[in-house]
Amino acid sequence: GKENVDSRHSRGRGGETTRFHTVNVAQPVRFSRKCPTGWHHYEGTASCYRVYLNGENYWDAVQTCQRVNGSLATFTADQELWFILAQEWDLEEKAFVRKDQRRLWVGYQYVITNRNHSLEGHWEVAYKGSSEVFLPPDPTIDKAMSEKENVLCAQLQCIHLPTLRRDGFHSWYAENCYEKSSFLCKRSQTCVDIKDNIVDEGYYFTPKGNDPCLSCTCHNGEPEMCVAALCERPQGCQQYLKDPKECCKFTCLDP
Repeated sequence: GKENVDSRHSRGRGGETTRFHTVNVAQPVRFSRKCPTGWHHYEGTASCYRVYLNGENYWDAVQTCQRVNGSLATFTADQELWFILAQEWDLEEKAFVRKDQRRLWVGYQYVITNRNHSLEGHWEVAYKGSSEVFLPPDPTIDKAMSEKENVLCAQLQCIHLPTLRRDGFHSWYAENCYEKSSFLCKRSQTCVDIKDNIVDEGYYFTPKGNDPCLSCTCHNGEPEMCVAALCERPQGCQQYLKDPKECCKFTCLDP
């Protein structure tokens, strides 16, 4: 809603003056967030993504992603991977690896099937969630490290030097699953209310945006069937401020 305090005059029956006050004027609604704070939204898969920079082994990373209703990320198409590579993920001084060359646990495992003349194997999706997931190309493997392991875990290396980043440069590695690394979580897009709380399916909420007087229903991570309230200005107050996060809440500025 757009605040538009306006006084208009018209002639009613008998010639008396009728006075109208318009406080809110309906505007097209644009919802600004479909992911919790710290997550990046990709419309192509209706998903949210977040890099965790603290170093954890693969199995601990799996549990961390599950606690936020997600999983280690897998990719359905090249476009999704390019989206990940193009993001400016939040960097902290405590990041577990170099800022310009980071490796992230993702949701694939490399199963070794042959150790004879050369090391052979194949990628598998660690957690069967989608039949449309594509598998990475052959990884870089440290043979000495893999002599005792039959299953290795996937790391996606993102190069964030500006010239290489624009080209989507990246590499795939198969590493010992107990090594510690940053990791990439993926979850379905969700409804987020105006106070940055996650909303469950089917519940009413006020979406993030510019109108605290909207009430919508959460359906498949989208606000639907929205109803808006229009507020009268506060009585007996000439100058006031409208609270941007509370519906019909005003602060009077009169002396």
